[in-house]
Amino acid sequence: MQSLIRGGTRWRRFAVVMVPSVAATAAIGVAMAQGALAASFSVSGQSFKVKADRLVGHDFVQYGSLAEGHDLKGNKTLHPVAVSGFGKATITNMCQSVVTPDVPIFGSVSLELRAGQDAKNPVEATNIYLDVAQLDANAEFKNIDIGVAAGDKSNKTGIQPGTKANPYGFAQRADLAILTDVKQTAWATTAGTFKLSGLSLKLHKGVKECY
Repeated sequence: MQSLIRGGTRWRRFAVVMVPSVAATAAIGVAMAQGALAASFSVSGQSFKVKADRLVGHDFVQYGSLAEGHDLKGNKTLHPVAVSGFGKATITNMCQSVVTPDVPIFGSVSLELRAGQDAKNPVEATNIYLDVAQLDANAEFKNIDIGVAAGDKSNKTGIQPGTKANPYGFAQRADLAILTDVKQTAWATTAGTFKLSGLSLKLHKGVKECY
């Protein structure tokens, strides 16, 4: 009996650490599809990695901003980010991973999410904003304007409400953006709707990232 009690306690401690990440990721399809997530929020102390074979985005806009939140010790912090916004986007073969360090008993635990692995049924999103710290990809743009003001009214996908972006700062926009072999590190993603076809979510002991 004592062994069973200890085992239960360990899993409860594990859940306290992991549930925020699991719940946030697993609920993303429902909450975003209902438009329930606010445009501005305090980001977590963990960045995450996203890999995709292909992202096709319409009404693209990109500008600089700050993601506000806390580190894993609760200290307030700001992260400079490049915000990429799309009025509508499809993502093929998407992988998202986040590593939670220092989980009691287990050490590091990785959460891996995959969706849109069937090219005929990609991930679909509308009014999506990505707060990116690093991006590597092959990019092609249609009708691109570089050096436009971030808050210019002609940007079809404007500045995300509630964010710390200078409306007079540097930005670029395009009617169409096609990114292939995408690898990015991000602090946050928000969307009006987010349809994750073929969703698969797994936990791994140790560090297992998308790239």
